[in-house]
Amino acid sequence: MGVTRSREARNYFDSTQGRAAVFSLRPTFREKKDLAGILLRPKSASWDGLGPKKCLASLPTCPHGGRLRRRWMNQTMAPSGERLIDLCAIWDAGVYLPSAACNRASSGVARKRLNEAEKLSSVQEAQLKRLEVTRPRVLGSRERGQVPRMARQPPPPWVHAAFLLCLLSLGGAIEIPMDLTQPPTITKQSVKDHIVDPRDNILIECEAKGNPAPSFHWTRNSRFFNIAKDPRVSMRRRSGTLVIDFRSGGRPEEYEGEYQCFARNKFGTALSNRIRLQVSKSPLWPKENLDPVVVQEGAPLTLQCNPPPGLPSPVIFWMSSSMEPITQDKRVSQGHNGDLYFSNVMLQDMQTDYSCNARFHFTHTIQQKNPFTLKVLTNHPYNDSSLRNHPDMYSARGVAERTPSFMYPQGTASSQMVLRGMDLLLECIASGVPTPDIAWYKKGGDLPSDKAKFENFNKALRITNVSEEDSGEYFCLASNKMGSIRHTISVRVKAAPYWLDEPKNLILAPGEDGRLVCRANGNPKPTVQWMVNGEPLQSAPPNPNREVAGDTIIFRDTQISSRAVYQCNTSNEHGYLLANAFVSVLDVPPRMLSPRNQLIRVILYNRTRLDCPFFGSPIPTLRWFKNGQGSNLDGGNYHVYENGSLEIKMIRKEDQGIYTCVATNILGKAENQVRLEVKDPTRIYRMPEDQVAKRGTTVQLECRVKHDPSLKLTVSWLKDDEPLYIGNRMKKEDDSLTIFGVAERDQGSYTCVASTELDQDLAKAYLTVLADQATPTNRLAALPKGRPDRPRDLELTDLAERSVRLTWIPGDANNSPITDYVVQFEEDQFQPGVWHDHSKYPGSVNSAVLRLSPYVNYQFRVIAINEVGSSHPSLPSERYRTSGAPPESNPGDVKGEGTRKNNMEITWTPMNATSAFGPNLRYIVKWRRRETREAWNNVTVWGSRYVVGQTPVYVPYEIRVQAENDFGKGPEPESVIGYSGEDYPRAAPTEVKVRVMNSTAISLQWNRVYSDTVQGQLREYRAYYWRESSLLKNLWVSQKRQQASFPGDRLRGMVSRLFPYSNYKLEMVVVNGRGDGPRSETKEFTTPEGVPSAPRRFRVRQPNLETINLEWDHPEHPNGIMIGYTLKYVAFNGTKVGKQIVENFSPNQTKFTVQRTDPVSRYRFTLSARTQVGSGEAVTEESPAPPNEATPTAAYTNNQADIATQGWFIGLMCAIALLVLILLIVCFIKRSRGGKYPVREKKDVPLGPEDPKEEDGSFDYSDEDNKPLQGSQTSLDGTIKQQESDDSLVDYGEGGEGQFNEDGSFIGQYTVKKDKEETEGNESSEATSPVNAIYSLA
Repeated sequence: MGVTRSREARNYFDSTQGRAAVFSLRPTFREKKDLAGILLRPKSASWDGLGPKKCLASLPTCPHGGRLRRRWMNQTMAPSGERLIDLCAIWDAGVYLPSAACNRASSGVARKRLNEAEKLSSVQEAQLKRLEVTRPRVLGSRERGQVPRMARQPPPPWVHAAFLLCLLSLGGAIEIPMDLTQPPTITKQSVKDHIVDPRDNILIECEAKGNPAPSFHWTRNSRFFNIAKDPRVSMRRRSGTLVIDFRSGGRPEEYEGEYQCFARNKFGTALSNRIRLQVSKSPLWPKENLDPVVVQEGAPLTLQCNPPPGLPSPVIFWMSSSMEPITQDKRVSQGHNGDLYFSNVMLQDMQTDYSCNARFHFTHTIQQKNPFTLKVLTNHPYNDSSLRNHPDMYSARGVAERTPSFMYPQGTASSQMVLRGMDLLLECIASGVPTPDIAWYKKGGDLPSDKAKFENFNKALRITNVSEEDSGEYFCLASNKMGSIRHTISVRVKAAPYWLDEPKNLILAPGEDGRLVCRANGNPKPTVQWMVNGEPLQSAPPNPNREVAGDTIIFRDTQISSRAVYQCNTSNEHGYLLANAFVSVLDVPPRMLSPRNQLIRVILYNRTRLDCPFFGSPIPTLRWFKNGQGSNLDGGNYHVYENGSLEIKMIRKEDQGIYTCVATNILGKAENQVRLEVKDPTRIYRMPEDQVAKRGTTVQLECRVKHDPSLKLTVSWLKDDEPLYIGNRMKKEDDSLTIFGVAERDQGSYTCVASTELDQDLAKAYLTVLADQATPTNRLAALPKGRPDRPRDLELTDLAERSVRLTWIPGDANNSPITDYVVQFEEDQFQPGVWHDHSKYPGSVNSAVLRLSPYVNYQFRVIAINEVGSSHPSLPSERYRTSGAPPESNPGDVKGEGTRKNNMEITWTPMNATSAFGPNLRYIVKWRRRETREAWNNVTVWGSRYVVGQTPVYVPYEIRVQAENDFGKGPEPESVIGYSGEDYPRAAPTEVKVRVMNSTAISLQWNRVYSDTVQGQLREYRAYYWRESSLLKNLWVSQKRQQASFPGDRLRGMVSRLFPYSNYKLEMVVVNGRGDGPRSETKEFTTPEGVPSAPRRFRVRQPNLETINLEWDHPEHPNGIMIGYTLKYVAFNGTKVGKQIVENFSPNQTKFTVQRTDPVSRYRFTLSARTQVGSGEAVTEESPAPPNEATPTAAYTNNQADIATQGWFIGLMCAIALLVLILLIVCFIKRSRGGKYPVREKKDVPLGPEDPKEEDGSFDYSDEDNKPLQGSQTSLDGTIKQQESDDSLVDYGEGGEGQFNEDGSFIGQYTVKKDKEETEGNESSEATSPVNAIYSLA
């Protein structure tokens, strides 16, 4: 075998980190591994339409030649077919994978998962149908969302597998950890056609990563762009993004052109796309005077828009000059070019004008063209609206009917070119009377129904995402009752370059071989040009280790000097593609890229995936172990993907534990651990039942839930699938919902939703409310819907070896049609009396053929389902036992673990009734020492465990468990690696070194122990440490021992959260699955001084409005020698804050008094203690609010708050208000006196309401004055009476004299009396208000 045959081809893919490596050829690796399943690049241009056989046939010739290819195909076509699915589904990372290939892979997985589902036990099937499939929830450093589904409607397991494989196929380029040296990689750039708004600064993005960090420069129109010479242009810090600033002037048009960014470090240069910068333009419409358009009624008309050429093209729409949109229909519509087409003009089209509007995207402006005015010549001058819906509208208006003709496009044939992946828009607009109908056809085939849609009243045909298959001849047919005409459009599909194989970053170890492939397609065929570090490959220095073969660069025996960034530019007349791919030569031992010791919680019987992203060069191999024991986890219930992720197909309780992934290459190994917790599912075991209640009664819906006690349960209710508002008539408890006083609006479906962080369960019931009313005439309409009656008369016919036909008679549907039937079965051997779901059928059938498993004594029953609920199960059918057969599978979850240091316990999951296939199911257990040629030991077991005794300490064993019944043995099982028991470690870590990092952390370093002294699986190195004393005198410290764990075979670690200024002691041990080993020598170290903790019991008291007293206690942890306290305080009022004041105190001071300068504002105090290192944690308190303080509604200002709260200001405002009130009273009184009449002259003349005004002016009230005042009412004799007044006129008189005389003399007396009282200065016992005075004087 030559060197070529000894090379190994590999492909690794990491979906979590977006990491993938193309295959590498390394002659120094002579591992004799089977190369079956290695992923290589396909030679075919596309994977679309490939089935499993075509998938294999498209694989290229491997480095081993035809022999390897035959081996590959043979192993891929293994009976399970699973490897084939993985090959086709995970094809990525430098290998082209169109969406169609992912679809084909998913369908392949679907078929396989359906077959697997049939082999699941009936118990698991029933549980799967109830359980909710969620993504695992990772706690700690990251969390993943969950995808809950509706309970009792689970998707088949293969759906999740197919979805997972499609996700795995979406990989990116290689990702190297940023702490390792690497060439530049462009991470962000502007689009190729970059259109900018002229009103904004110009931004051309270019960002890249690399180690060392790259530097950037630009070219403009293929010439160096000197940024330093242009003051408007700058480059963002640590980025290549250009910023062109026009705030100080300048024209953006001056900077139009083609830009390209170069990112460079000492390992290479990466290029951006060629970015064409254009400034958006929105030119004005040319000034024009449009004459009225004269047209004969029934004639066609085109109103041309001709918008100004903008960049990008504007959006066109038609409106009237009054900004009313033009109604469009089959007769009047806008074409794709913006013109407005009338298939025939009608008289009503004259009722408005027509203006074309152009909306420009970047400037957000709308420009309006001068409107068109129509003048329609008609033989029927009256626009009779009754004719609009006339069946023969045109002849009724005297318009001659005519055959269709095309307004756009012209003629009978045209052609159109479209690029692959774009949208094809075909348009046909026809004139005619009556208005023609448009239909579309494709010659020689049908329109693509999944991509074709009709627009603009069938006048336009749009085909999205055009491919080469869409080329051909299309024709549109315009027809009316007078005839038809058609137009043929020849469509040619061209293609800008698109990737078949985009070059990916290549990571190699020194001496390895590899290749970069740049393969693209297009029409016309694109050309490929290679560059290295931005220069043409032809002009680059020669490299003997590099060979260019068309679209492939082959590297042989690469060295460190081979590092560079290669560019592949593929182009044709329709566009170009530019890709960067670096070649990095690294010697890196494996490392883990994900957080350590993650916690994943998952629901029992669900599917989950454990991720373990890693990196190394050479590319490491990855293996999984559980609980630090056993063999590599793969096969059975486990499946390891190419990216290293471990999938557990169905979680069981025994799957709980710690899973370890180990990545290994020739430079070392790395490992990470994931802790998996299995939680019980959330289940509603007493569901709400359908109820019928009378209006006004009380209804209770039960919902009792069983859930995992470690998860928080939330129970909520929905009504008609919407959240239920719990009002006063409802009461929600943990296990029920009660509705008091049921009303008609309460009728509907009620759903109880029981959910935790990981899953949920639903149960629904229907509440029917009967109204209190007379019995309706339609008796059936008044009957409430109910659950169906149980099916009956079950009968088994067509008895076969693996099937039987079950027939039943449906029960009464009870006013709600039956939607489904569920067939259940029970067997009497393993779980007698337990019923399992077998299959489900639509409500329209009453007979079904059931698929059966061998050697099961079946009994069936049927349940009917309608929208109200489920019926009671039918009576069971007669029993039917199928014949036996050898088992077709073996027990899963085979493990070998030691329970003592000299034994190994072999366990497995027993098979159930539907997989036993025969009587006397037993298991043949085989074991032998691994990597020895000794014979197999075997024993037959009827249980699910066997203990092997007298074993050496922690030795690997090969284990096989095979099922057997009276009909024969199952298939040959795969070997599982188990380990015998562990013993305590015999050695302690040596050369333990302690380095103090800071006041709270130290770093540790030690020498690893020899593997033979571990006597088991090395779990971790563990440090025990305790605080011996504090450097502060008389400070008591706790000497409780603490521990820090360092999982895996590590040589260093860090201990944090230590107390500063303290003496510590530390010891280290080795830990395996059995326990701790001996302790190392004790190390002593001292932590330096740190910052103190917060002062304790900080209290703020306010004895009065002038002072605030502060008190505090010393910090609980000084963490050093205290040098004082710092107090910061600030006044605040609402959202406004005053100037901050800082006070420093001695370390012994614990009290302080603040003199308030502002009695209204509150104060916020922040206090911290200080050591020589600095200030520690601060504590904040606020002064108490004044008792009469209201919620602040006005802003706080220093200028206004002091004036508004001063006593003199308040007194001044009160005095002004009092003076204004007195002036108003005097004015009212004076006005009233001017309106009185001479009482004494007309004393004997009675005053009646009908008396006219005197000519001598005795009544000088205006009509406005004579109107009754508010709060008064006019009596029948015209006088004014006050309503509900406490101010009686008697109060103003003297005893009984205060009455009206016939001549109204009281008014005059009152006036004189009041004047006299005012003159004498006598005070009335009651305040006289102006309003009362007016009432009195009236």
